[in-house]
Amino acid sequence: MTRLSGKTAVITGGATGIGLASAKRFIEEGAFVFIFGRRQAALDAAIAELGSSARAVTGSVADPADLGRLYAAVKAERGTLDVVFANAGVGSQLRLGEITSEHIDETFDVNVKGTIFTVQQALPLMSKGGSIILTGSSAGTTGAPAFTAYSASKAAVRNLARTWAEDLKGTGIRVNVLSPGATATELAREALGEEGLSAYGSMTALQRMGDPAEVAAAAAFLASSDSSFMTGSEVAVDGGLAQL
Repeated sequence: MTRLSGKTAVITGGATGIGLASAKRFIEEGAFVFIFGRRQAALDAAIAELGSSARAVTGSVADPADLGRLYAAVKAERGTLDVVFANAGVGSQLRLGEITSEHIDETFDVNVKGTIFTVQQALPLMSKGGSIILTGSSAGTTGAPAFTAYSASKAAVRNLARTWAEDLKGTGIRVNVLSPGATATELAREALGEEGLSAYGSMTALQRMGDPAEVAAAAAFLASSDSSFMTGSEVAVDGGLAQL
C-alpha cells in the first residue's frame, strides 16, 4: 500500500511547476487529486498528463467564491478532504524605490490572502489526520534583491503555519511549510530568465537549481503519516541556500 492510498488532496497552483510535480507524486502514492488554477489551457494539459485520478477546477485563490466552487466539487465527488497543499503563488521583481501599490496588492492577494482562504474554506471537509502544506520560500528567510513584496509575503506564510498550529490544537490536523529555494519552475524562469536561473543555482551549496520533482517528494512526505509528529514546522528544499 502506498503512503497516500485512499487520500483526497487539493493542490492550488497545480497545473505547472511544483504543483504539477506534486500532483504526479501524490497520485503515484495513491491519492486522488484536485488541481486548481487560473489558466484553463494549462489545467487541461495537466489533466491529460495526470489521468483519471485527477480533476481540475478553474479559479483564483484570491477569490473566495472560486475557492467555494473548488471545495463544493471536492465534497460532491469525494465527501471529505485529507490534504491541502496551498501552493499557488506569484512573484516579480521591483527594486525599492519602484514598488507600487498594485504590485503589493497582487503579491499579497495571492500569496497571503489566497493562502488564508484556501485553508480556511477547506477546514469543514477535514478531520483528524489531515495535513495542510503551505508553500513558503527561502526568500522568506534570507530576503532576495528586488523581491521586497514576494519575500515579505513568504515570511508571512511561514508565520501562518506557526499561528495555525496553535489554532488547530485538538483537531488532529497538522500544518507545515514547505520552502523551496532555487527551483527550475516556469514562474522562476519568467521572473529571473535563464541567466538569472543559472546565477541563482550557483548560489546554493549543491551548485545547481532544484527540480520540481525534488520538492514534490518532500510534499508527499508532509502529506503522509510519515510526518505525523510534525506541525508548525518548516521543511527547506533549497540546496542549502537559506541554511548556510
